[in-house]
Amino acid sequence: MALKYLELNTKPALKNGLSDVAYLQDKVTKIHNDVLSKNVAEKDWLGWYDLPNSYDRAELEAMKAKADQWEEQGVEVVVVIGIGGSYLGAKTGYDYIYGPYSLKKPRMELVFAGNSISSEELVAKLNYVKDKKFAINVISKSGTTLEPSIAFREFRNLLEKNEKGDANDLIAATTDKSKGVLFELATKKGYTKFVVPDDVGGRFSVLTAVGLFPFICAGINVDKVLEGARITNEELSSPLLNNNPAYEYAAVRNHLYDKEGFKIEMLVSYESKLQYFAEWWKQLFAESEGKDGKGIWPTSAIFSTDLHSLGQMVQDGSKILFETVLTLKNPTVNIEFQADEFDYDKLGYLDENNLHTVNNVAFEATMKAHTEVGKVPNIHILFDSFNEETLGALFIFFERALTMSAYLLGVNPFNQPGVEVYKKNMFSLLGKK
Repeated sequence: MALKYLELNTKPALKNGLSDVAYLQDKVTKIHNDVLSKNVAEKDWLGWYDLPNSYDRAELEAMKAKADQWEEQGVEVVVVIGIGGSYLGAKTGYDYIYGPYSLKKPRMELVFAGNSISSEELVAKLNYVKDKKFAINVISKSGTTLEPSIAFREFRNLLEKNEKGDANDLIAATTDKSKGVLFELATKKGYTKFVVPDDVGGRFSVLTAVGLFPFICAGINVDKVLEGARITNEELSSPLLNNNPAYEYAAVRNHLYDKEGFKIEMLVSYESKLQYFAEWWKQLFAESEGKDGKGIWPTSAIFSTDLHSLGQMVQDGSKILFETVLTLKNPTVNIEFQADEFDYDKLGYLDENNLHTVNNVAFEATMKAHTEVGKVPNIHILFDSFNEETLGALFIFFERALTMSAYLLGVNPFNQPGVEVYKKNMFSLLGKK
C-alpha cells in the first residue's frame, strides 16, 4: 500500500501474500485499540504518539528564536552533546538533509559529541571547534549519563575560556522540565532550557526539542518535518493490516520471526546518507524488543557497497535473516551517462542511462537473487525523496510499526532494563558512590 511519502511492498517476504499474516489481525486490532485508549500498562510513555499534532508550539517558537540569536551572534558550529536517543535522531536528520558532501550547506554546522568515551575522538572534536565561534546544545533527561556529562564538561570549559562572560548565553540544555543534575546546573547558570517530555522516551524523542532544536540550528525546516509526520500518522489510523502499512510491516516481521524462524533483520539501503538512519532504527528496535530472551536482532548494511563484503553471506550463508530494503524514488541530483564513441572503458552499455537507474537495477537484481535463489525474505520500502516531509514520515512510520511489533512480541516497547546492568558495573569500578 502506498502512503503519500512511503510505499511498502511485503510480497517478496511472504509465500501467499497478506493471507499469511491474517491470523494476526485480531491481535493487531486489540493492540491498536488498547494503545489509542491508553489501555496499556505503559500508557504514561505514549506521549510521542500524537506529537505531530500536540507538540508545544510556544517552545517551538522559543527554539527558533534561540537559533536566530545564535546566528546573529556569529555562531558557526553547534556542538550537540548526547548519546543514544538524545542524538541519533538529530544526527539522522542532519545527514538525511545535508550529507557530508552536499553543496547545500547548513545554517550552522552540527558537531555531535558525548556519544563515546574515546579520548581520541573527544580531543579531536575539541580541537576542531577551539578556534571557531561555537555554541552547545547538551541533551540529557537526567544529566548523569557518563558520556555526555564528560563531553559537556570539556566543551563547557573550552567555551568559558573562549567567550569569558558570554558563555552561558551560548549553551542550551534540553532536559527534564523540573529536576535532575542538568536541570539544576542549567537553572543555576542561566542556560536556556528546553524540555524532554516526561511521557516520551529517549528513542522516541526526535520530534521533541531533542531533535527539533538541532534541526532548527542546522536550517532544517521543522514545520515540514512535523507536517510529514502528521500526514503519515493520519494515514496510519486504520487497525486493518491491508490498510495500515506500519502494522503490515510489524505483522510480517513477527510472522518471519515467530513462524518462519528468521531471527535477524538487516535494514538495507542503497543510499549512504541513510547510514545514521539505520543507527537510529537499530536503537529503536533493539532497545524496544530485546527483552525476556526475545527479539529480532537488528543490523544494517549499505548496498551496493556491502554486497562486496556481506553479499556472499546473505546469498549463500545461514538462512537466519530477512532484509528490509529502503530505496529512493526521486533523487535530488543525478548523473546522465553520455555516449563515448571509443568505449575504452567498456561502459557503452550504460549510454543514454543515468546513475540512479543503475542503482535501482542493482536493487532489483539483488532482491531477485536474494529472494528467488537465496530464499531470503525481502520487505521493500520506497521513500519519496531526501526532503523534510519524507524524513518526518519515516520517523513516525517506524515508531508506529515498532510499537505494534513489540506488543505482538509480548514485550514492553518503552523500557530498557538491560542497559542498566553494564552501567551499574561501570560506576562500581569507577568508585561512584
